[in-house]
Amino acid sequence: MTSAAPALQFDRHDLPNETLLHLYQHLLRPRLIEEKMLILLRQGKVSKWFSGIGQEAISVGSTLALEADEYILPLHRNLGVFTGRGVPLGRLFAQWQGKRTGFTKGRDRSFHFGTNEHHIVGMISHLGPQLAVAGGIALADVLDKKPKVTLTYSGDGGASEGDFHEALNVAAVWQLPVIFMIENNGYGLSTPSNEQFRFKSFVDKGPAYGMEAVQIDGNNVLEVYLTVKRLAEDLRQNPRPVLVEALTFRMRGHEEASGTKYVPQSLMEEWAAKDPVENYEKWLLAEGILTETAKHSIRETIKAAIEAGLQEADAEPMPVADVQEEIADMYAPVEPDASLVVSGNSSEPATDNEQLATTREIRFIDAISEGLKQSMERYPDLVLMGQDIADYGGVFKITEGFVAKFGKARVRNTPLCESAIVGVGLGLSIKHKKSMVEMQFADFVTCGFNQIVNNLAKSHYRWGQNADVVIRMPTGAGSAAGPFHSQSNEAWFTHVPGLKVVYPSNPHDAKGLLCAAFEDPNPVLFFEHKMLYRSLSGPVPEAYYTTPIGQAALAAEGEELSIITYGMGVRWALQVCQELGVSADILDLRTLLPWDQEAVRKTVEKNGRVLILHEDTLTGGIGGEIAAWIGENCFEHLDAPVRRVASLDTAIPFAPPLEAAFLPQQRLREQVAALRNY
Repeated sequence: MTSAAPALQFDRHDLPNETLLHLYQHLLRPRLIEEKMLILLRQGKVSKWFSGIGQEAISVGSTLALEADEYILPLHRNLGVFTGRGVPLGRLFAQWQGKRTGFTKGRDRSFHFGTNEHHIVGMISHLGPQLAVAGGIALADVLDKKPKVTLTYSGDGGASEGDFHEALNVAAVWQLPVIFMIENNGYGLSTPSNEQFRFKSFVDKGPAYGMEAVQIDGNNVLEVYLTVKRLAEDLRQNPRPVLVEALTFRMRGHEEASGTKYVPQSLMEEWAAKDPVENYEKWLLAEGILTETAKHSIRETIKAAIEAGLQEADAEPMPVADVQEEIADMYAPVEPDASLVVSGNSSEPATDNEQLATTREIRFIDAISEGLKQSMERYPDLVLMGQDIADYGGVFKITEGFVAKFGKARVRNTPLCESAIVGVGLGLSIKHKKSMVEMQFADFVTCGFNQIVNNLAKSHYRWGQNADVVIRMPTGAGSAAGPFHSQSNEAWFTHVPGLKVVYPSNPHDAKGLLCAAFEDPNPVLFFEHKMLYRSLSGPVPEAYYTTPIGQAALAAEGEELSIITYGMGVRWALQVCQELGVSADILDLRTLLPWDQEAVRKTVEKNGRVLILHEDTLTGGIGGEIAAWIGENCFEHLDAPVRRVASLDTAIPFAPPLEAAFLPQQRLREQVAALRNY
């Protein structure tokens, strides 16, 4: 480095020399690690690298400005967050090499991990979803009245995603203490800013959301540090979100393979002169705060630590796959509740057996409401979120009266932003809180699909963080509501390891399975058929109880054939068998992921004639999966081909005659009769 004057202007304010040198060491550390990683990349010792050279001041300055127990949610180019939080280099290098001693046991790469020990929640490749997770962490602090802030990063490219808008809007509406740090380096991979957005600056966005917005020089570590420190101190006392735009530049490719040929050379030269490490070092030397001897010593100390960390990681073998462990780690273990005793198909409160024996006939919808209410009482940290669920009670009135009993802090109306609210649920889980997200209609879950299948479902497998979120899904046709309020979309999720999918058919199971879903620390999608809400009543105990997830139950027993179904299908099967005088096992799956293979095996072995029924469309429905499993595992017990009955492979029509033709009842009658006579 030359001794010329720095291109950046630094204002130390009242920072002591000790702090200035501390910032220097932390600024230098990621740069030296990166220089080593680029060598290892060329040697084939790491498979991919996303360089943050030129942007280090943002990560380092903002991380050191926060308290050690405040959460940070970084991106690809935020190595300074991990080094600033003291993540051991041996484990960090092992993570990049895919070793078991990394943070994901070799299951994910680069910075796609979190570590609660260091209060860091890593990214997923989709970038935007972590912004809402930050909101959930901040919401937990607000609910606990803890004066804390959460910091999350976004690039200028990622800020084009809908998740960016949703997260900022929710944080503003709920006044969550989140610092949204936008690293504006002018490019989203190779796409320049003028092809990403039309506004002049990201600070223009702040007022539109009703939040303060600040622009800083992202290459000036002192400006970053002092600004974030000031904002954090303020937000701890006056919770609210703030948008910070940090102007910077990426001196290498989006990742090393992509290069920088698309960047004008003049722009590269302009920003090279603003190098955050070189300029800060020059200033420290010019001010007499850093000596040449100290500079050399600091560099050698960091390099030695890097080499020691690499030796530690290199000494670790590559992981050997253990299939059973891989499968088991998709889910957090369900710890049995010591206050419950298991009895038959349900678990009962040990002290409430008399109350449990007191049953009364209530509607399906009331059973869900009661299970929700009793779970709120059982878990004081449980938070309910959804559109119109507070004073209005939800469109189906399931949470009517909940605000008066539990307050608006725990029963929260949300903006129309399914993705952000699911992400908030994961953030609450990180702070050991439970949450429920109500989809107004199951059809609308598409807007939160990514958060569910890529964030909630994979979190425990990737880095051991469970997602303690229940997503309630009013589902099903029969009310002439057309294609967007009637879909049966449960099969979308039964394909996703890490999720649990529950679908009750009667009031008793509706309450018991819902309570079990809240006890389960994993993400549970809880489907409720809308046509059962007020049409079906049944005996339900007054006391709190759970119905085990993953266990099927016989809704009827018979000798001629077996119908395997769930939800509304159970009601249709009971009706058809009664009309036709058919003696059949009607196996109610109750849980679709994981589904009860042994119960299926038992009824197949008993009757030898099997029909699988569901309201979902035929192609790609779970019936195909179960039929295949029966063919592979129970073939010798079959006396007839396995039959599937389902809705038509069309969208759901609006007009009642068309909807009736779409649904499978008439085809069910025909197929039951045919199977009986096979």
